[in-house]
Amino acid sequence: MPILITGVAGFIGFHLAEVLLGQGRQVIGVDNLNDYYDPALKQARLERLTADANFRFHKIDIAERVAVEMLAAEYRDITGVVHLASQAGVRYSLVNPYAYTNANVEGHLVLLEAARRLPDLKHFVYASSSSVYGANTKLPFAVTDRTDNPVSLYGATKKTMEVMSDSYARMWNLPLTGLRFFTVYGPWGRPDMAAFIFIRKILAGEPIPVFNNGDMMRDFTYIDDIVAGVVACLDRPPEPSNSEPPHRLYNIGNNNSEPLMRFIEILEDALGRKAEYDFLPMQPGDVRATYADIEATRRDFGFEPSTPIDVGLPRLVNWYRDYYGA
Repeated sequence: MPILITGVAGFIGFHLAEVLLGQGRQVIGVDNLNDYYDPALKQARLERLTADANFRFHKIDIAERVAVEMLAAEYRDITGVVHLASQAGVRYSLVNPYAYTNANVEGHLVLLEAARRLPDLKHFVYASSSSVYGANTKLPFAVTDRTDNPVSLYGATKKTMEVMSDSYARMWNLPLTGLRFFTVYGPWGRPDMAAFIFIRKILAGEPIPVFNNGDMMRDFTYIDDIVAGVVACLDRPPEPSNSEPPHRLYNIGNNNSEPLMRFIEILEDALGRKAEYDFLPMQPGDVRATYADIEATRRDFGFEPSTPIDVGLPRLVNWYRDYYGA
């Protein structure tokens, strides 16, 4: 009874696959291994996964309908889907907007169409984002808050995925859960993420970009906590209801909004070096603060994040030094 993970060579997909394989589950992984960031990092993650006999990999672009249909025909016994493949990054959407509609909208539709035809499918879990909360100023962000004012194309495509999922749950009784991730960080992360940019530049003696003059707050969430939330969710599909479609939304965050400058200070301590700051105005599409209300996630999945940034960031620095020889 295999689990399909899209974006399996990505940051979250790789860690999730390792955990599921460690539980003895069969994992079917797909990824297009694109060059949005260094493909060598994706290959390194993939090499660790392919060492497990329960892992099967297929290089597929999720927006390619025929390829996805052929995969679904080959693995008709798939019982769970965790859809993590997407075009990530708020700022990149200012440069290449079409990558977002292709991967996040078209790709999601292709997977929904394939999933509704899988006879043994019990649950389809997909990655949404805290970016759907857009210009909301009430903190913490709750899943019951309105999400109709995204300030970035990335956030708009993630909101679109949620709306599409709700329609498929209604039309086809497809059990779906969307997880709104909050600023994930940790070992094996993406090089375009703030923590990696800061580490690289501090070690190189270069100024780090600090947007909104440092007046930023984020709900930084360690990768192990994110994966624990995904696994707990995967095993608990929405219960059937006569009044509501089988579609739910949850926040997966640390339930703690940290000042950006404290985040940088912890990195400085872990690296043993002080940063030079390049204070900049707010970037288009960015927001000042994020903060996850996780009460529903606690109630329904027993989710409880356990890794503060004081613990998680030194772990990231240790991995970075080891992997990059820095």
